[in-house]
Amino acid sequence: MEKNGNNRKLRVCVATCNRADYSKLAPIMFGIKTEPEFFELDVVVLGSHLIDDYGNTYRMIEQDDFDINTRLHTIVRGEDEAAMVESVGLALVKLPDVLNRLKPDIMIVHGDRFDALALATSAALMNIRILHIEGGEVSGTIDDSIRHAITKLAHYHVCCTRSAEQHLISMCEDHDRILLAGCPSYDKLLSAKNKDYMSIIRMWLGDDVKSKDYIVALQHPVTTDIKHSIKMFELTLDALISFNKRTLVLFPNIDAGSKEMVRVMRKKGIEHHPNFRAVKHVPFDQFIQLVAHAGCMIGNSSCGVREVGAFGTPVINLGTRQIGRETGENVLHVRDADTQDKILQALHLQFGKQYPCSKIYGDGNAVPRILKFLKSIDLQEPLQKKFCFPPVKENISQDIDHILETLSALAVDLGGTNLRVAIVSMKGEIVKKYTQFNPKTYEERINLILQMCVEAAAEAVKLNCRILGVGISTGGRVNPREGIVLHSTKLIQEWNSVDLRTPLSDTLHLPVWVDNDGNCAALAERKFGQGKGLENFVTLITGTGIGGGIIHQHELIHGSSFCAAELGHLVVSLDGPDCSCGSHGCIEAYASGMALQREAKKLHDEDLLLVEGMSVPKDEAVGALHLIQAAKLGNAKAQSILRTAGTALGLGVVNILHTMNPSLVILSGVLASHYIHIVKDIIRQQALSSVQDVDVVVSDLVDPALLGAASMVLDYTTRRIY
Repeated sequence: MEKNGNNRKLRVCVATCNRADYSKLAPIMFGIKTEPEFFELDVVVLGSHLIDDYGNTYRMIEQDDFDINTRLHTIVRGEDEAAMVESVGLALVKLPDVLNRLKPDIMIVHGDRFDALALATSAALMNIRILHIEGGEVSGTIDDSIRHAITKLAHYHVCCTRSAEQHLISMCEDHDRILLAGCPSYDKLLSAKNKDYMSIIRMWLGDDVKSKDYIVALQHPVTTDIKHSIKMFELTLDALISFNKRTLVLFPNIDAGSKEMVRVMRKKGIEHHPNFRAVKHVPFDQFIQLVAHAGCMIGNSSCGVREVGAFGTPVINLGTRQIGRETGENVLHVRDADTQDKILQALHLQFGKQYPCSKIYGDGNAVPRILKFLKSIDLQEPLQKKFCFPPVKENISQDIDHILETLSALAVDLGGTNLRVAIVSMKGEIVKKYTQFNPKTYEERINLILQMCVEAAAEAVKLNCRILGVGISTGGRVNPREGIVLHSTKLIQEWNSVDLRTPLSDTLHLPVWVDNDGNCAALAERKFGQGKGLENFVTLITGTGIGGGIIHQHELIHGSSFCAAELGHLVVSLDGPDCSCGSHGCIEAYASGMALQREAKKLHDEDLLLVEGMSVPKDEAVGALHLIQAAKLGNAKAQSILRTAGTALGLGVVNILHTMNPSLVILSGVLASHYIHIVKDIIRQQALSSVQDVDVVVSDLVDPALLGAASMVLDYTTRRIY
């Protein structure tokens, strides 16, 4: 079979050392087993799976109908530091024969256990490719060192969270060999809907126990501070005895210190206490149901801070074993305790609560991603690892997919009423938007712009957006070369000869672009809208005022004094109504929102606006939308005003067609859809036949001013990459 240079099935060896790693590996093993045309699966079992004191958990692998190819007894008993080292050595002695016999193409290794380190070391030295599950995470014990050591030996990485992915990149691992898949166990957790969970609860805790009225306890030794972890375990058991709730206690794992923890359990009589059930192992399917319906889970297992979050079960995380883990809001940390009181208080705070379900560690689709990743491995590629120096972040900035995902701009829209700031992605998605009323004075306005931009830039870091610069869209005449507003509209007071570039650039340490809002609308259409790919087109904004922008030979036209595209001030009648610019008969004097508001108010004052089905509350100002509503309901005078406004706009478009001869005219703004048909009629009646075929369309962009402001940043700063 031809798969990315492979001429045969991929031979995959999955090695499992204990009950915890099997819960993560089993979903992958099931997935591999369902695709025999692509994969051959060999299962190697070692570590505590084969020890009676830890439940002989290899049996659950057999119950899942997997053929165990090899069983390796690798544990040297003693449960201290020396025994862990000897166990690693014994595994290193035994594994070469197994790997020589199986000859896998790739070995899948999970996590951060000393057994897994032996597996990864053997495979790396025998030139076998290694896929490491759950690399890049941080806990807080010797497990961190082991996990990161396996990362450096592994050729491919499957990580569960975006933070873990970034850690791997920071560790100079090849970004192309990292898959952010989520945790495989979540595939099972998020689909676990066992309606008969009460029978499982009764089997393990007794017939008289109710859902949400029991505790699951799972605590392991901390190998870097065994004495303290045993003391914490004593305090935990004392607190659980005092709390007086039925509790399922699982025996600790095989790490150094576990023997002493078992002695503590027996000294306190936990195995015979009426409130406790002490067990060596619970099958994962049943364990899921037990923690999903528990009143609380307590201990220091990674399961508590990872998997249990999928159910919103309250968790008390004790000590430092998981100190660096990402956790959901269901986890309460007790970092240290001198008496049982602190743990007891935590139990009172947490027991019986229900938190939102967390998907930090996965969305339930990890296995399909992992299988696809395995199929993409090219066995013809060199085996030798390549580390990425300098850091991968700089290298992948040349990758278009990464650019589209992370590079962003801060966009600012200075309107007459509102001041808006948005984080805009390379794809034109508004990731987050902030809106405030635009202050009336210069000082208040500039301070608010700075404050909103600083807050948005800080939020962008949390949203994994890399801000390249700031783009500002504002009304009035702008010198874009200097970033200065030369003259503003009457809607934005105290806004003449204003240098916007300097204060923003000094505060944010980012490049800043400024332009007129009409020009920004044209830029938005060029990058994200209906002008994309066109050499020549014109955008007309129909809003409070009338503005526009001209794209000629793919570039924005500013004019010699930055006054080009003042399309709202094209004169269409010598004796028309007064315009805000001081002239008469401009398009804006007929077709702008202000003009329609003026006409609506006149009708309302003469009691000629409202028709049946309409009303205007006393505290509401009459505006353009009321005029449009009246026209739709059959008000002849309102219809006549809209026809006149549309005709004026249409005549302006005809003048544009005769002057610029663009290939497209885009009407933008809130009034565009109300004018489009009248404008097309006027073109058919008044335009030269040579331009009558030019299309006029309504923009489909929601926020053209913000998108245009962003496009100034994104176009310029990424030009070197394209």
